[in-house]
Amino acid sequence: MADSYFPRWRLQPRSDGRVIATDERLPLPQMFAMGVQHVVAMFGSTVLAPLLMGFDPNLCIFMSGIGTLWFFVVTGGRVPSYLGSSFAFIALVIAVTGYTGHGPNLNIPIALGGIIACGVVYMIIGAIVAALGTAWIETLMPPVVTGSIVAVIGLNLAPIAVRSVSATAFDSWMALVTVVCVGAVAVFAHGMVQRLLILVGLLIAYAIYAIVANGLGMGAPIDFSTVAHAQWWGLPHFMAPAFDAHAMALLAPVAVILVAENLGHIKAVAAMTGQNLDRYIGRAFIGDGFATVVSGFAGGTGVTTYAENIGVMAVTKIYSTLVFVMAAVIALVLGFSPKFGAVIQTIPGPVLGGVSIVVFGLIAVTGARIWVVNKVDFSDNRNLIVAAVTLVLGAGDFSLKLGAFGLGGIGTATFGAIILYALLSRKPAQGPVV
Repeated sequence: MADSYFPRWRLQPRSDGRVIATDERLPLPQMFAMGVQHVVAMFGSTVLAPLLMGFDPNLCIFMSGIGTLWFFVVTGGRVPSYLGSSFAFIALVIAVTGYTGHGPNLNIPIALGGIIACGVVYMIIGAIVAALGTAWIETLMPPVVTGSIVAVIGLNLAPIAVRSVSATAFDSWMALVTVVCVGAVAVFAHGMVQRLLILVGLLIAYAIYAIVANGLGMGAPIDFSTVAHAQWWGLPHFMAPAFDAHAMALLAPVAVILVAENLGHIKAVAAMTGQNLDRYIGRAFIGDGFATVVSGFAGGTGVTTYAENIGVMAVTKIYSTLVFVMAAVIALVLGFSPKFGAVIQTIPGPVLGGVSIVVFGLIAVTGARIWVVNKVDFSDNRNLIVAAVTLVLGAGDFSLKLGAFGLGGIGTATFGAIILYALLSRKPAQGPVV
């Protein structure tokens, strides 16, 4: 049992390749360098998600720092995680706001109310987990269910990505160039550059687009005038939520997806550090849920623990939770720079769409990876039916209406997977259908 709420971080002069535990720390210059690395790791996805939903990416970077600090406090500095923009919200936010993918989203306040509702549900689940443990979650959502839910998010988003790059032939070709750039970095790069495949691939595609459009006159040129006129420092543009019952009912079930995601991340960190973090899972859910609520009230996206940063820990073997405090502070500083936000806004639509194709595909494949890693047996009819039905409900965006209450494709697929597995589990396992 811990002697105090926060660890007493022990100073380790140098890492020299050795593991730095959660309750250890490096000298300040090394801590700062690691903090920068974690900011770079989360940057691509934390910026991409709000851009796809029409949110202010600068504000979302700022709120990711706030959320990470809150998560650190709630978990007592025991769980090393960075909280960034969650992709689980994208399809449903686009559905409730009618966002077309170009310019600012004028209906963001409606989405914010739904994000807050999701955060509240998430916190309630966290409180139950803190009191009862996680066994009931693992019973309701075994790997076949969580894998199906994660895969559905990517498949549900696929049409959005394709439509965003289909306006002109030039847009479609530039999207494919972007896909190739990201793929080349993923396969041929090494070390940290490979870990940052989305960010590096986007930068390469951005440069190619600038040469082709601004230099050769093909396609819409990038307008850098907004960057030139933007101030270096200024307050983020906060936005108030609007509480719409339909949007709240549609977005609240996303909490179930965040639970599955966060639980998997914490289990992964526990495996890497050799520490049992089960007693902090309830706190982690509450911290993540509250960070989502705070982000929603400020005008930001819902947040979640980031696999990208878990990957950085796996590579560096540095698990000190103080590193994430450093990363959060750096994110806060970036959030106070309108010029930084203006640079983000210059990313061309076809490049963003090409990155979306890769990212959404990776989300879908991550679901399949959950099946493989956990050795899900698809000769068991229960697993086969649950996965098959869930994928079609989500990919086909199957919606249900019950009076004023409605569920979109992801919500229907999520609850459908959980309920269907529970119903089919009442009967012993059988042989394969085919």
